[in-house]
Amino acid sequence: MMNRLYYLIAILIFVTQFTYAQYTEVINSNRPGASYSAFAVGKNVIQGEGGLYYERQEHTLLDTEANRYGVDYAIRYGLLFEQLEVILDGTFIKENLTDYSISPSEEYSRSNFTHNTIGVKYLIYDPYKNPETNKPDLYSWKANNHVQWRDLIPAVAVYAGANFNFGDNPFYPNDPQISPKVMVATQNHFTANWVLVMNFIYDKFTSDDPLFNYIITLTHALPDPRYSIFIEHQGYKSDSYGDGIFRGGAARLFNKNMQIDASVGINIKDTPSRFFVSAGMSYRIDNHSDRQKRIDNLSDEEKEFVKEAKKNRKKSNPFEDIETED
Repeated sequence: MMNRLYYLIAILIFVTQFTYAQYTEVINSNRPGASYSAFAVGKNVIQGEGGLYYERQEHTLLDTEANRYGVDYAIRYGLLFEQLEVILDGTFIKENLTDYSISPSEEYSRSNFTHNTIGVKYLIYDPYKNPETNKPDLYSWKANNHVQWRDLIPAVAVYAGANFNFGDNPFYPNDPQISPKVMVATQNHFTANWVLVMNFIYDKFTSDDPLFNYIITLTHALPDPRYSIFIEHQGYKSDSYGDGIFRGGAARLFNKNMQIDASVGINIKDTPSRFFVSAGMSYRIDNHSDRQKRIDNLSDEEKEFVKEAKKNRKKSNPFEDIETED
């Protein structure tokens, strides 16, 4: 049992090293949370992330109830450099609203994008880029599974993009057709099992109602590394709206290029109160070509360690179709 656990941890550490080099051996999705990772998907990698969305709203002051059904989507592409990624993401919803403030009550529907954004993200600082200072200790399980002081220094990325508001949008009738969005994203890896991502977003700042938005996401990989869970807090603040949202959920890795996920969330207000659920999938087309080069950069001792781990993969690693080249 201890040997199986030891080799499983070795493989996780090996995969985590690839995370530090931008590209990962297994898909690295922003779902099911709302935050952006500081790291890109990797040069020439195309990744799609999407899901179905339901939200229930009740507004105590306006005396309305609403049911929203929608689709979340994102397309990410690693362009030119390992640190650079282009992102198109958005949400399209249909809302069925009942107004109880009048008698008899009135029902009506509306639909449009609640957001549709395209932008670029670039990693400006990577504390894990030096393999000599971040390689695992091959003789100490404790050293590899306890937080080090260097783990407190995050990777940092910057993002710049534009929001597109199509036509007569009933959700944002006063918003301009195009408005800017900027963000700073940070990411910490606390051992192989814990990841903390934080986003600080300034949105629509050329409009009459700019929005500040922050997201804090903590993700934990379970003992079976196919599964991960997360908790998340998101806050909004503008002249016309302020709220706080809490989310939680889980993801399951089916193979190195596909993940499914589910999440639930609530907010802290009753103007309106919100409850929402989401389920989705992420899939990538992996055209990255730097895999063997990274393995060649390992020391002979590390290569032997990986070979030994491969021999025990059928017992300890559920990703049977993930092949690690010698």
